[in-house]
Amino acid sequence: MTKKLLLSLVLVTLAGLPAYAEDSRSIAAGPVSFAKGGQLNMVYDIRQRPQAVYLDGKVYIVFAGRTNEVPVGEKPSTHPMLITYDPASREFSDVIMLGPGDGDHHSTPIVWADRDEHLHVLYGCHRTAGVHLVSKAPREVGDSLEAWEIGDQIEGSMSYPTVFRIYDNMELIYYRTIGHNSSWTFRISDSKGKSWAGPENDVTDMDLDFERWPEWSSYQSKLASADGKSLYVCFMSYDDVKSNDPKRLYNPRYKKPVRNDWKYDLYLIKVDLKTYGVTNFQGQALQTPIDIEQANEKCRIWDTDWRGAGVPPAMKLGKNGNPAMLHVLSGDTLEQHNYYYVRYVGGKWKQTLITGSNHQWNSCHLADGAGGALHAYIITGRGYLNEEGFMDAHGGGRIEEWTSGDDGNSWKKLRDITPDKTKYAGWKFNNIQPVKEPDGTIVENMLLFYGWKDGDEPKAEAFLLHE
Repeated sequence: MTKKLLLSLVLVTLAGLPAYAEDSRSIAAGPVSFAKGGQLNMVYDIRQRPQAVYLDGKVYIVFAGRTNEVPVGEKPSTHPMLITYDPASREFSDVIMLGPGDGDHHSTPIVWADRDEHLHVLYGCHRTAGVHLVSKAPREVGDSLEAWEIGDQIEGSMSYPTVFRIYDNMELIYYRTIGHNSSWTFRISDSKGKSWAGPENDVTDMDLDFERWPEWSSYQSKLASADGKSLYVCFMSYDDVKSNDPKRLYNPRYKKPVRNDWKYDLYLIKVDLKTYGVTNFQGQALQTPIDIEQANEKCRIWDTDWRGAGVPPAMKLGKNGNPAMLHVLSGDTLEQHNYYYVRYVGGKWKQTLITGSNHQWNSCHLADGAGGALHAYIITGRGYLNEEGFMDAHGGGRIEEWTSGDDGNSWKKLRDITPDKTKYAGWKFNNIQPVKEPDGTIVENMLLFYGWKDGDEPKAEAFLLHE
């Protein structure tokens, strides 16, 4: 199918559909909803980023929203949508719908800008190529899909794509190739997204020896180095046994079988983006793709002793240039969880407990602040979030900011930044992420997240905090 024909089909599909989003408005100091009608992960967790980019004085935000209310009993269909925000006037634009919808939350779009300041949007990636859109003019998104063109296909199959600007103003996309137990790898573009190239061998493939480790899998978070010449990859591993075999799912810490989405340990590797070579944290060269045996032997930085998590950790670069992580992990029971600050200090990896969490899928944000302070933006709540509906299955709660003034050795709660508790009584929130410039620089005083009330109703809203 030609790019022109594909774009024509998308335009026809979208014709006449009103965007079910908030009206344009000024934003107050607290978190404000700017879009309604979202389903699970209408803005995504740490595995799939970014959903916002700051460019030439304006913020471009993408999300998965609906065109109308969903009749009772019908499956929701969300569309890739874009909205812009002007920090100077504190006003949002109208919503632009960028493609047809489906019921797959993995289809949530991501957005980035190339070195010529054309906007790129990629959506619909779940073991598929997805749709790559490029704005026809720099910094111009128009008011409809007419301002966009179909970009070159990046890869035949992708899940959880994450894009970084790296050295020489090139773009890197890191992703899982197919399903849960498939490999993870990356591609680099030096042509503003017109062509992509990458390593011959994928970076990881946990079940490479399928006879010994059938269906072994991983979830991964990524972070580019300050000079853009390296990529840090932190991941957890687990047995993604589809048969739910209780023997393979038996957890010796909790003395019972668990679900196949509990993931264990932390591993860290470093990818040289010029040579494609991969090393562990100590600089030892690794054979790619890395399987679970090599990961356990050479890459593990934290043996969690069968304590598990759902979502991989948030990452940032520490003062010494090494990555530091904010990780949620189960505790004495599978319903009790804690947040840990993980960093390399004194020649070893150290973990410091911050506070409790109410779910293993709470996706949070870790950042530096003024005067060398650390800031952890976390999701918490009273007790364990019972998964009474599909909206609650990936965590959620109130949002708190915790800080440390002594390099992460002790932490204290600074404030609660949950949206208006009167208007949003009983709501849960998740997937906190920063707004970044194209080169990855974090824009201060802006956070993006989403929330919902009914665990069984896809009526989520997207929020922006601008202070």
